[in-house]
Amino acid sequence: MLSFPSHESTFLFPGPAGDIEIVTTAPESNLPTASVIICHPHPLYGGTLHNKVVSVLARAFQNLGLRTVRFNFRGVGKSAGVHDEGRGETTDVIVLAQWLQMLFPRDALWLAGFSFGGFVAASAATQLSVERLISIAPQVSRFLSPKLSPITCPWVIVQGEEDDIVSPDEVYAWVKTLQPRPQLIRFPGAGHFFHGQLVQLRQTLEAVLKP
Repeated sequence: MLSFPSHESTFLFPGPAGDIEIVTTAPESNLPTASVIICHPHPLYGGTLHNKVVSVLARAFQNLGLRTVRFNFRGVGKSAGVHDEGRGETTDVIVLAQWLQMLFPRDALWLAGFSFGGFVAASAATQLSVERLISIAPQVSRFLSPKLSPITCPWVIVQGEEDDIVSPDEVYAWVKTLQPRPQLIRFPGAGHFFHGQLVQLRQTLEAVLKP
């Protein structure tokens, strides 16, 4: 079994479709009580684990005292396989979660994702015991067809009000249909990639998610 590095590390993890390229971080202080897996945006449109929003999520979680795992979806970077429309990507999240739970059986598991990654993380959350789910500008259309099973863990959704890729109005309408209702955070003036507001995004997440 691979151990969890004590410092930021990049390595290949054996997955169902071959190697998964991952980056892990551990908090600089405090003993972690939770680990979080972060999913990046759509790989066919340039999404990778190095996306700026994904990196901001990792920094926020690290500042909150969590271990973090970012990984490249199938066919991205050094990850083997090919894009699988969220199915294989969800399987890879589950495999990484099982690894973390074997290493840290007493620790909670969080999942997070940006855009397409928000769908992948949510899909995995319906199949795992997750303490918290965080979605940034989730790709609403993927949640509706086929409809995901209900998500019962505490769920935070952040949506930029000037998003030109994911419709803010569709996100707001969709959130109203969910039970239990997620916590919705609207980001005035923010586009899909939160250009110029990444620091504010990190600070907001840290304030909202702080124990």
